[in-house]
Parts: sequence; C-alpha cells; structure tokens
Amino acid sequence: MLDGLFQPTHLILILAIALLVFGPKKLPELGQGLGKGIRGFKDALKGVREDSESQRPD
Repeated sequence: MLDGLFQPTHLILILAIALLVFGPKKLPELGQGLGKGIRGFKDALKGVREDSESQRPD
C-alpha cells in the first residue's frame, strides 16, 4: 500500500501542497518544530533504553 510513497515526485508534490497551505514564511518554522520533536523523541527512546539496560540483573 505504501510502497511508492517516498518517490521524488511524490515528495515534491507534498512539499508544494504544504507550501500552498502554510505559506513560505511559516514553512521553516514548521520544519524546525518537527525536527525538535523528532530529536526529543529519539532522546526519550535513548533514555528508556539506557534505563532498561541499567536495571537488568547480571
């Protein structure tokens, strides 16, 4: 179902629609917020992994 979702033409179309919906001024702010959210999620997962590894009995 999602086999060809990330082809270059699809990504360009998605970017063009986002540009039309949000406008050129708001788009960089949205990208920055999305990047911070993903980074925070990765850091939280890393913390959970470290906590679970430190609680393992040897």
